[in-house]
Amino acid sequence: MLWKVTLLVGFLVLGTPDQFVDIDKNGKAFAISVEHVVFHFNEAQEDPFAYKFLRVWQSQGEFFTGTYLIDLEMGRTVCRKHDEDIDNCLLQQDTGRRKVRCTYIVKTIEWLTKFSILNSTCAQTEVERAWLAL
Repeated sequence: MLWKVTLLVGFLVLGTPDQFVDIDKNGKAFAISVEHVVFHFNEAQEDPFAYKFLRVWQSQGEFFTGTYLIDLEMGRTVCRKHDEDIDNCLLQQDTGRRKVRCTYIVKTIEWLTKFSILNSTCAQTEVERAWLAL
């Protein structure tokens, strides 16, 4: 009977499985999941320029499942996507400058370095248009 009470208290304190709750965006498993989705985004794009991580808007996780909801913003850089050290590349400042905001749901098995993207959506958040000469 005591184990049932302990389990019930645990669920009340920690939340139930399959329920996203806010988590620390600096946690190791969440951080490597962010790196994975940025890499996945770049690989999936036909654009030769790399996008780099700019900001996490929302960081949530499901207890006991290793599933994360990652809402982040990325910016288009001056570097090519297979260049080294994309994190230190400058953002594009010309008329093609873009930012995207993406939401990913990722299942992460940290100790195996295995990731499964369960769902993703991305939308362009900023486009700088050139003024047309009149």
